[in-house]
Amino acid sequence: MFSHKLVPNISVDCVIFGFDFEKLNVLLVDRELKDEKTGEILIKDYTLAGYHIYEDEELDAAAARILKDLTGLDNIFLEQFASFGQLDRVAGEKDQLWLKAIKKGFSERIVTVGYLALIDNTKVELHLKDRDVKWFPVSMVEEMDMAFDHKAIFYKAMEALQKKVKVEPIAFELLPDYFTLSQLQKLYEALLGASFDKRNFRKKVAQMHYVIPLKKKQKGVAHKPAQYYLFSREVYEKTRKGKISFII
Repeated sequence: MFSHKLVPNISVDCVIFGFDFEKLNVLLVDRELKDEKTGEILIKDYTLAGYHIYEDEELDAAAARILKDLTGLDNIFLEQFASFGQLDRVAGEKDQLWLKAIKKGFSERIVTVGYLALIDNTKVELHLKDRDVKWFPVSMVEEMDMAFDHKAIFYKAMEALQKKVKVEPIAFELLPDYFTLSQLQKLYEALLGASFDKRNFRKKVAQMHYVIPLKKKQKGVAHKPAQYYLFSREVYEKTRKGKISFII
């Protein structure tokens, strides 16, 4: 049981990615501040999913808590990818205004630890008290107004994700238990910002013994039903030899 006494200068920020079978998305939280007297909107932008840690809470536990509050899910892929402690990361005018308005007594200098989170969209029901939480295509982030240094944190997370999907099977965390090869190809294309030849892609997948075909096909689709596959971590762990390239 946590003490619920927050550490004023240490936080965690989770860059949460999801895939909707067409595009890669990131989960962002709406941040809005209105003038109490006039109702004028003083701040209207977006943040990553994050908050300060408790005094008796480890960093990993804090990140898992935040994800649980947002999605209701446990056992989500969650991994530290970088820390951010620039002297001016909370020094912006609107960010200082926000910190003053929420009256939490946070420090003038805050160090945050970035976490990469991968979620199967089909299992998520978003909820956060008093705040709007939405999925946005990663392609939109460049034009969005974001709090603190959260845009820089996002791009650092994208860089880490693209590196990891080339050498580890973490991309499967973004898919449901059963998926088609077309869905898998669209995922890798979305992750790496590339297009792959369908035949070459399937040849590569055929060499992945841990991508297992099922005697199960799509139902209720307008096109010819595609076969389903699943990713077996057990088979992956047993068959991998040294480093494996997941570059298609």
